[in-house]
Parts: sequence; structure tokens; C-alpha cells
Amino acid sequence: MRWRLISVFMAITLLVVLVQDIPLGSYLVRVERDRLATSLERDAFLLSGRAHHLLESGGPATGAVAVAVRDYGRASGARVVIVNRAGTAVVTSDDDQSATGSSYLSRPEISAALAGQITSGQRHSDTLGFDLVYVTVPVLSGENITGAVRLTYPASVVDDRVSGQLRVMWAVAGITVLLAGLLAYLMAGAVTRRIKRLQKATELLAEGNLATRTEEEQGPPELRTLARSFNQMADRLEHVLQQQRGFASDASHQLRTPLTGLRLRLENAVDAVGNDPDGARIMVADSLEETYRLQRIIDGLLLLSRADSRHVDREEVDLSEIARSRVEQWEALAEESGVRTVLDAVPDARVMAMPGAAEQIIDNLIDNALAVAPPDSEIRLVVRPDGASNAGASNAGASHGYELHVLDDGPGLSEEDRLKAFNRFWRGQSTSEGSGLGLAIVQQLAEASGAAASLEARPGVRGLDARVTFKAASHS
Repeated sequence: MRWRLISVFMAITLLVVLVQDIPLGSYLVRVERDRLATSLERDAFLLSGRAHHLLESGGPATGAVAVAVRDYGRASGARVVIVNRAGTAVVTSDDDQSATGSSYLSRPEISAALAGQITSGQRHSDTLGFDLVYVTVPVLSGENITGAVRLTYPASVVDDRVSGQLRVMWAVAGITVLLAGLLAYLMAGAVTRRIKRLQKATELLAEGNLATRTEEEQGPPELRTLARSFNQMADRLEHVLQQQRGFASDASHQLRTPLTGLRLRLENAVDAVGNDPDGARIMVADSLEETYRLQRIIDGLLLLSRADSRHVDREEVDLSEIARSRVEQWEALAEESGVRTVLDAVPDARVMAMPGAAEQIIDNLIDNALAVAPPDSEIRLVVRPDGASNAGASNAGASHGYELHVLDDGPGLSEEDRLKAFNRFWRGQSTSEGSGLGLAIVQQLAEASGAAASLEARPGVRGLDARVTFKAASHS
């Protein structure tokens, strides 16, 4: 994978370099030719300024002009020819001066210059047998043209200069591609190392190592995001598996005893059918009661499993209205036990809760309170804004949440027992009935609803204050 990344990166870099340098190379060739032509044109005008006195006089080339022309030719590498008005060479940069006196009128650039035009360009020389780059300017004396100056270069010299610049440019391009390859190697190594670590962590997680996690603060942003997603997935998977294991453990532990008792009662009932019909009916009734207990345990475990979900939808509900309806449902059963139910709730308590959670919480708290409430006592339900006093609950304004209190007159619990009471299958010494799941269900449903459950002692009196604090709906 590393080499694929390097190859892709270098290919992209090479493409960028080619797209940039090919037009740049053409531009450099054009600029170099234009620069040389401008330089030659400038030098030609300088030489024409020296030559105009010579051409005006019409005499032989003086030593000063001839020396200047030869020196320039040696220094620049250009060939210089100065012709008179008739197109005859009077001075050249050749050491032997063999071309002096020759006619150059047949050269198109010379003819154009004698006609008053400044010419430059490239043409093939039949005499020399190769291409020339030339610049020709007229020699002026006032408004009269007295001759012309021509400077020529072999085109190969210009090509060599341009090729040298192009070689430098392509060398820089090659170094750029190599540096890009080195950078790609380092970057690809960092990326692939992080990907390999993620792959290793994935393999460990697949093998059952639920504690496997990966670093979240290393590598590029995309890999950090991927690492965080992986860790979140691992956390969720670990939670789900622990939830399933806990459910299986709780179910096997709690169902073993009632199932054993049910089997023994049914076996005894079978043995007693012929000899003791009344005893058999009692045993069957006890067995039926045991099945009810099993049903309650199973329902509680399933509810706990549902409440264990971390991602649940919450809805807006009126806690006061729900409390009022649940009190009405429990009122008849409470009266049979000689217990009064009283509701003290604010008119409107809009809270957020998991669907059905508020009803289940209130039912379980009332059920627990009835189990310990002595005859001729009271179970009091209070719904008030979070932090408001009992006396001023009805007048309290907007709040960050609402409290549900279920107050009983039972024997209460010690501080140590209050901390244990929310554990699954925990039962207080005051009762042996129930599955021991009621308060565990309350706590799980409260957490799933974004609420908090607690047990508090009632100051100055016996009993417990079971409290659940809900978050208010956003517009409350």
C-alpha cells in the first residue's frame, strides 16, 4: 500500500511539473532569442555610431574602427560586417579581413537595412552551410543612409544557450520529483503505520479482546476521525456484550431458585393427586403463584435489557399528569392494604423521558412503598421544580428540571443499604417478596431518560424519600 501511495503521489507531481515546465521551456526559448536579438540590435547601433564617420569619408577602414570591430567579435562571439552604401564590406571582424571588399548586397537583410529598415531573424547561409541568427541596422548620417552594420551568430550558439537553461530547468524538475518521492515515502510510511495499527486493533477486537483501543491523537485528521469511530464502536460492542453477559448471568441466577421450587411442588402435587387431593390443589396453587413470580422476574429482566440501551429516543411528557393517572390506578390496591395515596404536584411539569419510562418508574416506586408501608399510613407523591421546597412548589417558576418524590412511612433503610438498593436482585431485610429488580429498573429507566434516581432518609420521620430528577423540556 505504501508503494502505491508513493507511485500515485510521484505521478501527480510529475504531471504537475510537466504541465508547468513544458510551457515554461517554450517561453524560455522565446525569451532567450528575444534577449539576444535585443542585445545584438543595441550593439549594432553602437557600432554604427562609430562607423558613420568612416562611411561618410568613403576612405579605407581606419585602425580604430577595425580594432573595435575585431575586439567586439572576439568578446561576443558574433561576426560583424560593416558595408557602405553600395553594399560592399569595408570592415569585418575576421582576423584576415579576407571578406573586405566583397559585396553583400545579395543578402536580404543587408538590402533591407540599406533601405532604412532594422531587421532581425534567422536564416540559412548557403555560403557557410548553417543557420544564422542576425541583426542588421542602417548607418545614418543625418537623414542619409551611408551604410549598414550586420551582426550574426550561428543559430547553434543560441540553441546551446537555450539548451543549457532548459537542462537547468529540467534538473530542477527532476530534483522536485525526487524530493516529492521522498516526502511521499515519509508521509505514506506515517499513514500506513497508523492504518496497520488500526488493522491490528481490528483483528484483536475480532478475536474477542474487547479492551482493544487505538490512539486517537496521531496521524492526519481523517485517520484520527477513523480511530475515534473505531474506539466508539469498540466501546459500544463491549457495552453490548457485557449487557448480554449480565443479562444471562442475572437470568440464570435469579430463575434457578423459582424453577427448582416449581419443579419440586409439581412433583409433590403429582404424588399427592391420588392420596391427598386438597394438598395437591394447594401445591398446584403454590406452583401457579411461583409462575407469576417467574413472569415478574422475566418482565423485569427484559425491561432492564431495554433500558440498558445507550441510544434511545426521548419524548416530552407531563410528569404531573402521569403521576396523577398512576395514583388513580394504585389507589384501590393501596386502600385494600389500609394505605392512603396522596398527590401533591405542580399543574404542569414538562420533562424529557424515554417512552413509557415515567409510568414504569412511578409504578415500581409505589409498588416498593406499598410493600413496606404499615397499615393506616400514607404514601405521598410529590412533583415539583428541581430544588423547590415543598411549600413553595406550586408557585415556583421556570426550572432546569422537575423532581418526583415518593415518600413512605415504612421502616426506612440505613445509609449502607440505600447505596445497595439499586443493585439487581438486592432485597432489604424488611421484605422477602418481589424480584429485587424494582429499584434497578427505576435507575436504568432514569438513566435512559437522562434523569437521576436516589434514595434519601426522611428527616425527623421514618420511611424513605425515593427521588427521581428529570430534565425539563427545552421550552419549559
